[in-house]
Amino acid sequence: LLDPYVTVSVDQVRVGQTSTKQKTNKPTYNEEFSATVTDGHQIELSVFHDTPIGYDDFVANCTLHFQDLLRSAGPSDSFEGW
Repeated sequence: LLDPYVTVSVDQVRVGQTSTKQKTNKPTYNEEFSATVTDGHQIELSVFHDTPIGYDDFVANCTLHFQDLLRSAGPSDSFEGW
């Protein structure tokens, strides 16, 4: 079992980090982060395992390009609350 947390970065600048969930492979966070992005290209979500000693272990990541999100959004869609 992992002690996972997620970092949120926009264009390689960290804008947030979730709390660490203890001993689970299926964490639920329901946490919010707010960042003003005026000319952003991508958002990256990275999962790490919190280790007691040394560097935390990288688990996985996902990169979403804002341009792809804009193309798939309808004219009335908003990213507010996404």
